Amino acid sequence: MIRSLLHSLTQVADATRHSLARHPRRIMSGIGVLLLGTGVTAFGIAPLAPDASDLPVRQVVEVIDTSAFISSSLLGATEFVLFRSEVTRRDDTAQSLLQRLGVVDSEAQGFLRNDPTARQLLQGRAGRLVTVETNDRQELQRLTSRWVAGDDRQFSRLVIENSTSGFKSRLETGELTASARLASGVIRSSLFAATDAANIPDPVAVQLAEMFSSDIDFRRDLRQGDRFSVVYESLEADGESMRTGRVLSAEFINNGRKHEGVWFEEPGQRGAYYGFNGESSRKFYLSSPLEFSRVSSGYGMRFHPISGVNKAHLGVDYAAPTGTPVRTIGDGVVEFAGVQRGYGNVIYIRHRSNQTTVFAHLSRIGVRQGQKVSQGEMIGNVGSTGASTGPHLHFEFRNNGIPQDPLAIARQSESIPINPTARARFDAVAQLQRVQLNAAASVQQASAE
Repeated sequence: MIRSLLHSLTQVADATRHSLARHPRRIMSGIGVLLLGTGVTAFGIAPLAPDASDLPVRQVVEVIDTSAFISSSLLGATEFVLFRSEVTRRDDTAQSLLQRLGVVDSEAQGFLRNDPTARQLLQGRAGRLVTVETNDRQELQRLTSRWVAGDDRQFSRLVIENSTSGFKSRLETGELTASARLASGVIRSSLFAATDAANIPDPVAVQLAEMFSSDIDFRRDLRQGDRFSVVYESLEADGESMRTGRVLSAEFINNGRKHEGVWFEEPGQRGAYYGFNGESSRKFYLSSPLEFSRVSSGYGMRFHPISGVNKAHLGVDYAAPTGTPVRTIGDGVVEFAGVQRGYGNVIYIRHRSNQTTVFAHLSRIGVRQGQKVSQGEMIGNVGSTGASTGPHLHFEFRNNGIPQDPLAIARQSESIPINPTARARFDAVAQLQRVQLNAAASVQQASAE
């Protein structure tokens, strides 16, 4: 095999010498082109400098004088301020609140415990938003908190500041500002489930139910796919939303039928809800003495839970927890307020045309005999006094001393008409609310798509 390989190599060499002898110029030109291309390629990839890893490394250290361009005022500005917010809890102390706020300041903690004004922060209802400013040593510089002092349009602002003479506190009062919020939803199971899904506060849901309670039974009439849109007030303090206000307008489509309402308040008179065509939604009697509750026992014959026999039930029972506010369904005068036999704590209110309402089994009476009351005014609280098996409100309606079905009376109650002199002002309010309601409905439709 080796001899054969050597023989082949010898033949190739002889052939090359023979070709070189016959075509010297052509072969030398080809070799030149080959070498030229190789040279160009080598030139293209050859490095222009030595590899950096092969170079020697030398460390240079030089002192720089910064006094020429850094002033003492600039050095003093390096201290920074930290902001943090928290919500008060029911069992909070000064120590626990400041600890969650990242404040490490024993002097501030003692001030919150001992200062009469500062102590009000933790004496009220939980859920107050507290904002603090601290330095980079976690020392308190400023604390601010706001809360609504009652069911009015004012708020309290607590401010605690650290000064050169120590901590100081002050309690200020401000006016809540109202802004309109738009929302809408679709009924899947219940009204409150739909409002929760749409991030609508419960007080707004209660007002919605109240607005349309004369037309919609929210326990029986709701259908899947029913839609609603609402415009309501957000009451704010320094830009922080404190609570919801009144529902300004609403639309509810129940089983294909549209129900609408817009709030309008005539100067010097109590406001009410009206249809967008100007027809009043307000009636002489409200549909219920509770804002939103369940009828546990209707008007008529029933099995009495205490006597154990069938007898006429001359009123309507509303199941509700003890302490639930009770309101009068119409304007009138308190005829009696006190304790009476099986009724327990009871209130009688006389209305127009010798009509009377009775509120029994109350845990608390909030009015006195002879006092004038207005429709919707709170007069007491649900309880279980007298002949009662559990917390509920027993409510009666009497016409010239004869018991009537309260639910039927509410449906038959006449509407209170709008004053013709206020019609132009009402039309302007209704036009604005129509635009906002349409915007709320379009938001819901866009989100669904």
